[in-house]
Amino acid sequence: MKTPVPCRALDRAAGRAYAAASFTVAMPPMTAIPPDTAAIALGTPAFRRVRTALFLGGFATFALLYCVQPLMPLLSQTYRLSPAAASLALSAATGALSLTLIAASVLSDRYGRRPVMVSALTLAALLALLSAAAADFAHLVLLRALEGVALAGLPAVAMAYLSEEIEPEGLGYAMGLYISGSALGGMSGRVFAAWVGEAFSWRVALAAVGAIGLALAFAFWRSLPLSRRFRPRSLHPRVLAEGMRGHLADAGLPWLFATAFLLMGCFVSLYNYLGYRLGAPPFNLGPGATGMIFMLYLVGSAASTWAGRLADRLGRRRVLWWITTLMLVGLLLTLSSQLAAVVLGVALFTFGFFGSHAVASGWVGRRARQARGLASALYLFAYYAGSSVLGTASGLVWSVGGWGAVVGVLALGLLACLAIALRLRRLEPLPPAP
Repeated sequence: MKTPVPCRALDRAAGRAYAAASFTVAMPPMTAIPPDTAAIALGTPAFRRVRTALFLGGFATFALLYCVQPLMPLLSQTYRLSPAAASLALSAATGALSLTLIAASVLSDRYGRRPVMVSALTLAALLALLSAAAADFAHLVLLRALEGVALAGLPAVAMAYLSEEIEPEGLGYAMGLYISGSALGGMSGRVFAAWVGEAFSWRVALAAVGAIGLALAFAFWRSLPLSRRFRPRSLHPRVLAEGMRGHLADAGLPWLFATAFLLMGCFVSLYNYLGYRLGAPPFNLGPGATGMIFMLYLVGSAASTWAGRLADRLGRRRVLWWITTLMLVGLLLTLSSQLAAVVLGVALFTFGFFGSHAVASGWVGRRARQARGLASALYLFAYYAGSSVLGTASGLVWSVGGWGAVVGVLALGLLACLAIALRLRRLEPLPPAP
């Protein structure tokens, strides 16, 4: 179904507002799309369109975000950089994304979910194309930071869009598919960019990923249904403060934010230092063989969809705690000196992480009754903060006690996460949203 011309014009106008968010605070509310109280039901054509669009959106977002990671050695060669300096090409994007998540969610609460997401993906792909022509490394880092700012508009809003538009019985499945696309995008972006960069150059790799991202942005715009249940909110600081207080006063949301911090912090920490573990005795694997461990993201892609559907059927309170336990079991298996046991452990750990993330993120959308974009952004802010804080802290532990010390710290983090999941298991569910 083609988007009506007036709605296309509305999307373009809202997209320009998103790009100029720092300077525009008084646009009129979106009134061209009348609210519709009927949620999208599982199995309907509209649900299939949402499913396709959010899968593609998650895929494109994380492909664009992480494609530069395998290109860092090439950047070091080109600009004579240390590994730490070359890593700015990635950290500038992820840092800018985390810092602008809340701003993007606030804009979506005012101007609409769909226009912000479409604009975010399109701008990020264009910036990826521009970064391929960067004059020097400083210019590249600046463009990557701007790309992170643009990308914030999709992960900050996708959870809120799904929570508003999808009926409760299908929310976990839809959220799982979005996270599945994110996992595949993160893996594919790394693998594809590494291959193209080795065959041609890092500039060609970034240009190729940017072109694919632009095509996916177009497909996302064509597939995603217009919002029917969105109601704009004021950007007045008092309204924003009320939304923040409401979320932090909820009996479950702060614990879900803490869960995001711990889950992502543990996940990134394991993959950050696993290469050092496998490159040392008794394994002595080379970089190529060690890099194949990222293929286990495929396990995570399957886990997120499966866990989302299971949570829809059994309830999030009954699923989160034992999937987190599976993650802990996988972590402990990596202490083995047998390579097969380590790989199995990483697979279980990855499965548990993506499954837990799908359940917890979907739960945020169910509990947030107002300012859902802000609730999603708070969850994701904690998510990326965990990546930064625990990812660095566990590296300090590695330098002191090696892999055993890292596992010990991550086990403590997962035990805390399990304790939160058991606490949430006693939480009374909210009545269905009107």
